[in-house]
Amino acid sequence: MGSPAIALSAVQTKRPVTEGIVALYEPFVDTVVVCTITALVIIITGTWDPSVDPSAGVQLTSAAFESSISWFPWILTVAVVLFAFSTMISWSYYGLKCWTYLFGESRAADYTYKFLFLAFVVIGSSMQLGAVIGFSDAMIFAMAFPNLLGCYFLLPVVKRELDRYWADLKAGRLERTRA
Repeated sequence: MGSPAIALSAVQTKRPVTEGIVALYEPFVDTVVVCTITALVIIITGTWDPSVDPSAGVQLTSAAFESSISWFPWILTVAVVLFAFSTMISWSYYGLKCWTYLFGESRAADYTYKFLFLAFVVIGSSMQLGAVIGFSDAMIFAMAFPNLLGCYFLLPVVKRELDRYWADLKAGRLERTRA
């Protein structure tokens, strides 16, 4: 979708390509590792039921882990709350950066965006979950088109920077970072 690039662009680095490489690991860990482990637990514990509504994923995960670890639903509850809160914070930041790009950086623009964001949080939390998920999925899907277009036009720049980075890495010309 391109939204993580907004957060990654705030990083101070001499080699922006390194942030792109780091960004490749994030969906791998999240999607491949965490989701695969969760799916395996659900299948191995015998909790999977194809007739269950797919939106009941948290309940299904909770039941699967609870079958082996009785106190796990409490851990999962905390994890879901923290995930929801961090998601709201990150999307708020992404939206604010886009808003200030479109309307300029000013105190009025900043407060206007924050007010609208909070208003939509209240509106969204008072609506049916299916409607909120449907709307947010549609908006995220709509974000994919300009992102793919931007990726297409920036591909030569990305390739040039990546080739330069790999050449410098092979030649040992990269600076060491200090921890």
